[in-house]
Amino acid sequence: MTRNPLSALATAAALLATGVSLQACGFTPLYATPGVSSALSSVHVTTPEGRVGELIREHLDDALAHNPSAPSTYRMDLQLGEQRYPRGVRVDNVATRYEYVLTAVYTLVSSATGATVKTGRVRVEVTYDSADQPYASIAAQQDAQDRASEEAARKIELELATWLAKPKTAKKP
Repeated sequence: MTRNPLSALATAAALLATGVSLQACGFTPLYATPGVSSALSSVHVTTPEGRVGELIREHLDDALAHNPSAPSTYRMDLQLGEQRYPRGVRVDNVATRYEYVLTAVYTLVSSATGATVKTGRVRVEVTYDSADQPYASIAAQQDAQDRASEEAARKIELELATWLAKPKTAKKP
């Protein structure tokens, strides 16, 4: 099949026009803002207790590209809440599906001053099947915890990157 050269030229012109119009309106990619990536990597996440606490800390360390050898500018304290709701109940009143809800409340503290600089809350909901075999049901629940903690870490990373990209204004006395 032969490609029409005018079609390729029109596509190139449209892409160029889109790029120019985005630049003209002041669009800047989030991670192109100076200091966002380095500030994200300088966040030390304290590990909440439990399996989900370990999971979310690991996912946050990956998402924020944490460098343990570099000095930490911020410390993140996390409080987690977990809930599980039965969904999809069979005739014999046994749940075949569950909804797992993970709520993470975080506090970002300046390492230099000890002052709280940002707080936030993210909520993630995932569902999973509950099998009749006990091991399969446990494995499904653990997979839901892992997926929820990964999504919570992604949401926290996005909130922090957005906050870091905004220009900070000096507080008036």
